[in-house]
This record gives sequence, structure tokens and C-alpha cells, in this order.
Amino acid sequence: MRRHRRGQGRKARVTGMSSTDNRSVGSRAAGSGTAGKGPTALTPSSAEIPNWTDTYFRRTKEAVGKFGDKTVTYAIFMRRPVVCAPRLAVEWLEAVARERNTSFEIELNYPEGKWVGAGEPIMYVTGSFYHLVDCETIILQKLGPASVAAYNAFTMCADLPKVAFLAMDARHCAGTEMAEMMAYAASVGSDRAKRKVGAKGFIGNATDATAAYFGQEKGMGTMPHALIGYAGSTVRAAEMFHETFPELSLTVLVDYFGREITDGLEVCRRFPQLAAQGKLALRLDTSGGRFVEGLDPPGSYAVLERHAPHAIRGYRDETQLRYLIGTGVSAAAIHYVRERLDEAGFPAVKIVASSGFGPAKCRLMAEANAPVDVIGTGSYLPERWNETYATADIIEYDGERRVKVGREFLFRR
Repeated sequence: MRRHRRGQGRKARVTGMSSTDNRSVGSRAAGSGTAGKGPTALTPSSAEIPNWTDTYFRRTKEAVGKFGDKTVTYAIFMRRPVVCAPRLAVEWLEAVARERNTSFEIELNYPEGKWVGAGEPIMYVTGSFYHLVDCETIILQKLGPASVAAYNAFTMCADLPKVAFLAMDARHCAGTEMAEMMAYAASVGSDRAKRKVGAKGFIGNATDATAAYFGQEKGMGTMPHALIGYAGSTVRAAEMFHETFPELSLTVLVDYFGREITDGLEVCRRFPQLAAQGKLALRLDTSGGRFVEGLDPPGSYAVLERHAPHAIRGYRDETQLRYLIGTGVSAAAIHYVRERLDEAGFPAVKIVASSGFGPAKCRLMAEANAPVDVIGTGSYLPERWNETYATADIIEYDGERRVKVGREFLFRR
């Protein structure tokens, strides 16, 4: 049963997901078209839950069935700050209720995209103990990782508000269900950054199945390194792609042969019209084992001295220095490529950067004013999986407040 109401005070209390604050929660973006036939289906179904839930929940359900049901209220929370991303968990729970011909009252304390503090109940779920107890495992699976990934996506987009992001996490996900969860999370974090700081945020992702979370019909992307290896040269790969997809803007990887500057400028000269129209981009994905063509440690320091001297003043740990002036796709490397493009008369050619762009690296890129136009990333995925663990405790049995010692903070205020 889905109802909507608002309480008084700091938090909005919602049953169901239909408030205007939860406009993107009320209708699943990826629930139509081909996406609805994949990971967006009810997974697992009510009949499959016994095989996927913790055994002690299944046995508790059998005991409750023998000795009598009660109406209970669960409080669901996390032990670290997150951005609330409850849609997949709530929609799954509501689908289970429909399959079981029962109803659950869901009180969402924080609308989708809101900041939630550590230990604060994200939602209360009230209903039949018999029908809820075996759902706990799956609810927590669907809520925790998405909320942490949304937090990471938000911080990245907020730190670099003028940069567009592309979600390239699919290959790093453990299956299609996780891929949907992470795409959803990126869209939630991105939307929060758009509201808070006017960020461009995530403009798309790599796969068709979850493209609708970003307002797209199809996934985005041009070529992997494999196409360049197949073509035998960076320019030839660009020609092949453009001949196959002449209507698309062209983004070309330029690190395959270790000649980011040489090959990048050759591509620009080969497609001068696209370059002048801003429809050509060079993607930097340089391995962490070497510097971008033309750079070394002294050269990298010199680049940042020209463009962002404040970024290299004061103490920096080893990781921060690598992001700023080290090997791979550093802030210095992005500035250097921009310099070479401008000097060669290609100011409208964009720079796309990828390779390890998580929250920490994005923060350093912001400090160094790196002139990047688009960042391709899968690194908003939670790095420490133990931070994604959501927890649920029953706080009421037939209206009587009762919870294990130490969790009294979960009671409704």
C-alpha cells in the first residue's frame, strides 16, 4: 500500500514514493523499453527470496508462522554519511508486498538525493513480521551500496561543477543488477550536485540498459584501445569510426602508442572541421607506468607553476602528488595537452580524461584548475565495501517499543 504524508519538523516523512521531493523516485526512469526486461525486473522474486536471504531469517519466519504473527517496525540506517538512494530497495519491497497480497507502510525520512548522517534512520518499514523478516537481506543489499555510490558521485560532481561526467562503471560491476544499482546511484548523486552547486554532473553512461537514468536513450562512447590496435594507427582508427558513425561527435584515445601530443595533433589536422566545431575530443587514458608524451617530473612541476602554482604549495602526500604531477593522467598532463592544442590552433578541441577518477582525484583536479571537459569514471563505486553495509533493527512489536540495548537511538523521535 502506498500513501504519502508529511510530518512536521526537519524531516519529511513519506509512505510510498510519490511526493514532489521524490519525483525521480516515483517513476523508475529505466523501467521502460529494453531496460525493463533486464535488471530492473523484480530480483529476486518473492518465490526466490528463501534461497537468497540469510537462513536465520527464513527460520525465524517459520517460527513466527507457528507461534503467531505481529506487526513490527524496522528502522534501516547506515554507519556513515551517505546520500539517500532508496528507490531500488523501496520498489523491490513494494513489489514483494503485491506478490504476497500484503501491505507495508514505508516512511522515508529523507527524500531521494538528501544527505543522511551516520546512524540516522533512512526509513521505517512497518508490516507483518512474517512477510518482512525474510526481506531484510535483500533490502540492505539494494540500499547500502547505492547510497554510498551516490555520495561519491555527488562529491565528484560538486568538486568539478563545470566538468561533465560519463559513468563507465559497468565493466567493474559484479553483474547486471549491480550495474543498474550503480547507474541509479550516479544519477542520484549527480542530480544533488546539479541542485546544490549548478554542476553539469553525469550526462550519460556507457550502456543502453541504464541510459534512461541519465535522460538518454542510448549509452555513450566511441572507441576502446582495441580499435586503435586493429586499425594500426590512431588516425586510421578515427577515420574508421567517423566513416561508420558520421553523425556522431568524435572522441579519440591518443595514448595507445605513447604519443598523446603527436597523435592527438595528427587527428586534429585530419578532421579540422570537427575540431573547429567542437565536435572532436581527445581522450587521455595514459597508463600510470609512464608520463604523457613530452612530460617528466620537472616538466610537470613547471606546467603547474604556470597554471596553478597554489596546487603544489605546502604538504602533499604521495598519492596527491601523483594526481598533480605524476605519471598517468595527472593535472599537469591535462594542462600540458591543453597548451599544445591551443598553440597548434585547436582551442575548440575538448579533452576527455579517464583512469582512476574517484572523489580524491577529482578534488585535486579542482584544486589544480585542470582544463578537462569530460571525465569518464567508474571510480565513484565504493572503494571500501564494508562502508556500504546498511543495518536494520526492529524497534516496535505490535506498537510496543523494543530494541536491543545500544540501538535506542533508532526509536522515532
